[in-house]
Amino acid sequence: MRLVLLVFAGAFFSTVFAYAQRALPSPAELKKLGVDQLMDIEVTSVSKRPEKLSGAASAIQVITGEDIRRSGATRLPEALRLASNLQVAQIDSRQWAISSRGFNNVFADKMLVLIDGRTVYTPLYAGVYWDVQDTFMADLDRIEVISGPGATQWGANAVNGVINITTKNAKDTQGGLLVGGGGTALRGSGGVRYGGQIAPNLHYRVYGKYFERGESDFPSGNDARDDWRMRQGGVRLDWAASSDTDFTLQADAYAGEFARTNNDAIDARGRNLLGRWSRKFAENSDVKLQAYYDRTHRNIPGSFTQTLDTYDLDFQHRLPVGLRQDLVWGASYRLVADDIVNTPANAFLPAQVNRESFSVFVQDDLALVEDRLHFTFGSKLEHNEYTDFEVEPSARLAWTLAPTRTVWAAISRAVRTPSRIDRDLYSPAVPPYRVAGGPAVISETLIAYELGYRQQLAANLTLSLATFYNDYDDLRSLEPLNPPAQFPLERTSNLRGRTSGAELTLEWRAADNWRLHLGYTELRVHSESKDGAAPSDRSISRDPNHQLVLRSLWTILPQLELDATGRYVAGINNQSVPAYAEMDLRIGWRPRDDWSLSVVGQNLLHDRHAEFNVPGGRREIARNVFAEVAWHF
Repeated sequence: MRLVLLVFAGAFFSTVFAYAQRALPSPAELKKLGVDQLMDIEVTSVSKRPEKLSGAASAIQVITGEDIRRSGATRLPEALRLASNLQVAQIDSRQWAISSRGFNNVFADKMLVLIDGRTVYTPLYAGVYWDVQDTFMADLDRIEVISGPGATQWGANAVNGVINITTKNAKDTQGGLLVGGGGTALRGSGGVRYGGQIAPNLHYRVYGKYFERGESDFPSGNDARDDWRMRQGGVRLDWAASSDTDFTLQADAYAGEFARTNNDAIDARGRNLLGRWSRKFAENSDVKLQAYYDRTHRNIPGSFTQTLDTYDLDFQHRLPVGLRQDLVWGASYRLVADDIVNTPANAFLPAQVNRESFSVFVQDDLALVEDRLHFTFGSKLEHNEYTDFEVEPSARLAWTLAPTRTVWAAISRAVRTPSRIDRDLYSPAVPPYRVAGGPAVISETLIAYELGYRQQLAANLTLSLATFYNDYDDLRSLEPLNPPAQFPLERTSNLRGRTSGAELTLEWRAADNWRLHLGYTELRVHSESKDGAAPSDRSISRDPNHQLVLRSLWTILPQLELDATGRYVAGINNQSVPAYAEMDLRIGWRPRDDWSLSVVGQNLLHDRHAEFNVPGGRREIARNVFAEVAWHF
């Protein structure tokens, strides 16, 4: 299968570059033809200001709402497979390992994830509980995925990348939508959303959804008894108070039960409330104020129970300075109240903590040569109660060689601040400990060097290439406290590492009704002890050296769509995970404007396959086939 995919990729490249040899149209013709829409999309995640994707000095990919719909994805982690600059591995029925540019793991702690401006990583281990991150999929507007640090704009934990998930404005989701379906792994799902208008410029939507998913499998073929179910609902209000002032108010709540092999089920519940005000003074001048409250509760029988309250306030101001400078500055404050009920197996000491953090940042975009050469530099100054102040600067240069070609380069510093699992966790709860928190654990640091290139090869063909070299220090490790005795283990900051690689994407609109995407990532990861000792977890990365994604979106008829995604992922050597190739297919049919039917097959090439974890704790992911019906009213 690997050979088949590589042959297909070779044929794809050959066809694409043969096509690219045709004479390029003039800029006027390109505009008339409508150059690839993806290059003209405005993104905000790179510099916290609107800018065209084609000129952004960062490795960024945009997953549009249409991409998500046509992929057949039913959850956010499935949609993130569409970003070829991410390493996405399904661990079992509900858990995922998601990161970019190395050091992926069950507790992937170097990616910052936001949903509508709300940070969703947990301070427990600085990673994301992907099982409870969800929304009504039809309401997704886009997902901007940055591979590479974004700490100057977004702060600590935006080390290896940023995933910025945005839902649609309520005015764009008017009317009703009812969806339902089910199949093999996705046993059943249903949801309803309704949007309406309260006043001429005040729109709302409400939604509710439910799903139940089946088990993953042991390598023996027996089911792992890790089925699970989730319920979620929410409301959003968008008010255009004037032509230059907008208000947003939104809230969500969820509850779920997660079965576990030979253990009692996990109970997870949460709710959040977010408000945002923005005012635009001019084309390049605006101000935004956002506040949110987020509560999560998770009971893991036999391990611990956590109730976490987060209060966050964020301010941002953008203004021009002279004729050639675009300045963005802001400040934020966060209070986290963490309450943990310990068990004999694990204890967080102290069990209850209230921790504050605050930050200020400033970033200046300077047009050295108007419309040709832009230099962006800035820094964030952030305070936390573990390591006091952290400085996270960056400098980026974008050189537009021609209207269809851009070269960019960047140097950045980012940090991953300590989490509660680093400093406060002791196992078992009383001495003698096998694992002890490390009071000397400090922030992990990264110095990143990036170089990238984008080009409009033809009227409907774009290429993007990003290369990187990352230098890490003070990486977290577990080491014997009293060697040569194996236990107890203490958390330290005694590792250093480096990663290097390249990310290539091609977008080709082969015809008005047919679009092709190719993404390839090459990655090399190395970590080692700083003092020459042999730490117990020296190989802290769980990453394939390369992966390939091929997507085809074909509108056969206005009412009939055929979409396919093939992926090849190299093996993970330090986990003995074999390489695998898989294929997803979707057939969509719209017999009437208000009705649609889709049939989706995921992982069609094998009965089941493994994507993550060592053999003793491994689960395998089975083939999944399901159908979904949607009614717009």
